[in-house]
Amino acid sequence: MNETIFKTAFSLAKEAFQADEIPVGAVIFDSKTHQIIAMARNETEERKNPLAHAEILALTAAFEKLHQKRLNGCSVFVTLEPCALCAAALSLARVDHVYFGAFDPKTGGIFQGCCTFEHPQTHHKPDVTGGIHADECGKLLTTFFKNKRKKQ
Repeated sequence: MNETIFKTAFSLAKEAFQADEIPVGAVIFDSKTHQIIAMARNETEERKNPLAHAEILALTAAFEKLHQKRLNGCSVFVTLEPCALCAAALSLARVDHVYFGAFDPKTGGIFQGCCTFEHPQTHHKPDVTGGIHADECGKLLTTFFKNKRKKQ
């Protein structure tokens, strides 16, 4: 696990927080070239699009940059356990490894809920490492939602 790359994802999550988006950041890293291919943060409010999750936006940017539909040899670093939508997209993209920060007991799609990578219908199951800087990532999310409740 590359600490610098995860810090980049966390920095993107903080940008999302400042933009009043759910604070999630994602970075796609090519293990062969040792380069960041793409990165994004949540933009669902800004784009008025419920699909504008950090992982989806980063995957889309990576596909466009590499002019291919598979990301073999790439890892994804994201600050929150991907939801079912994002987990399915990561599987379809054929990423090698998913590294994530906080576990998501409400809408997580890897270790919670539908456990996307455990289904026999899931053809590609990336390696997964969860709980990276979970306290720090979780605190940012908790603060965001506490602030949201105060505004209501």
